[in-house]
Amino acid sequence: MAEYERGSMDTSEQQKTFAGFVKMAALVSFLTALALIFLAIVGT
Repeated sequence: MAEYERGSMDTSEQQKTFAGFVKMAALVSFLTALALIFLAIVGT
């Protein structure tokens, strides 16, 4: 078994996945806020 070296693992895929997750979370939050504002204005 190979020896473990701290910091030697390639994390580029994990960084891309996390960046995509953050973008999707921001988009969903924004769309939810828009939907709530729309319902507050029209739903009266």
